[in-house]
Amino acid sequence: MIYLDNSATTKPYPEVLTLYTTISSQYFGNPSSLHSLGMEAEQILNHARKKIAHFLSCQKEQLIFTSGGTEANVFAIKGIVTKEKAAHIITTTVEHASVYETIRHLEEVGHEVTYLQGDAFGRVTVEQVKGAIKKNTVLVSIGHVQGELGTIQPIQELAEMLSAYPRIQFHVDAVQSLLKVSIGSLAKIDLMTLSSHKIHGTNGTGLLYVKNLSLVKSLLHGGGQEQSLRPGSEHVAGIACFAKALEMGATVAEKEQGRLLSLRNLLVHELEQLPGVFINSAIDTSAPHICNISISKIKAEVLVQSLSQEKIYVSTQSACSTKTGAPSRILLGAGHDRERAETAIRISMSFLTTEKEVTTCIEALKRLVPKLQEVT
Repeated sequence: MIYLDNSATTKPYPEVLTLYTTISSQYFGNPSSLHSLGMEAEQILNHARKKIAHFLSCQKEQLIFTSGGTEANVFAIKGIVTKEKAAHIITTTVEHASVYETIRHLEEVGHEVTYLQGDAFGRVTVEQVKGAIKKNTVLVSIGHVQGELGTIQPIQELAEMLSAYPRIQFHVDAVQSLLKVSIGSLAKIDLMTLSSHKIHGTNGTGLLYVKNLSLVKSLLHGGGQEQSLRPGSEHVAGIACFAKALEMGATVAEKEQGRLLSLRNLLVHELEQLPGVFINSAIDTSAPHICNISISKIKAEVLVQSLSQEKIYVSTQSACSTKTGAPSRILLGAGHDRERAETAIRISMSFLTTEKEVTTCIEALKRLVPKLQEVT
């Protein structure tokens, strides 16, 4: 099996799975319980929170654990905007579905939205964002790394510019960039979303960094967990595994980023020689683990299934949008035509991806693409 759909989810490290089993079987108490088993679970939770806060260089109280990146994005956006009347939001046309659909809903209930369209890779400029600011702007929500194209947005430059507008909160979805692309300082970022299962942790755990907790409204009711902002019993095993995966990944991140970049460049070099292939990822300004291509005359789902028959797994779009059957909203949002959007596949790697796996995928594509183009 060759797994190249790592932007959808990654395979947990063996050490992470061992830790999950140990905590789930031996330290399964509710961390809010007063007995010793609950207190042991609470200690594990606090230790994990401290480790993640140390990595992010923030206060542990600024971390709100959630069920994943989607919940964290919804929490960040609605937690800011629902306190306002007729608020203005700035975002882009290439955001993850959890951001895009949440903002669309807020637009439907009366808030104002500006959707910025960037260049052919979806990248926006500081000047575009600044030019869109209005008197009632309360939130700018822009992802750091675009999950389908790998495009890196100028997050630190945007944060610096927006710091001159204290009323505006800046939310960054960093789910796809964690450990692969440096996020930089959180000093001028107000809210940031992360997820465990994108870095070889387990599914079901995400977090939202919140600089100023008093500015965010809780969307749930029922308990005092997570600074009283996200009630419900914490997923202790998942949170501990998040910290473990982050710790393991951080020790090799710099080396692995360079290795992934070499593999991505190998993919681009070999695949752009195939007839009818268009590279949709920006070579010089995109994340090292994502390569998005379109192949004329071949519907994306046909190529994905053909590769699957050889046990090579890639994807068409973000996992949250794949089963809609529609062309890639991200490619359309970046200004490409419908054919380009319907024929796009994403090859995404992780720290566990090998050169042999990539070369095998390249060989399979070189063999399959001409045959499929001939048939169509």
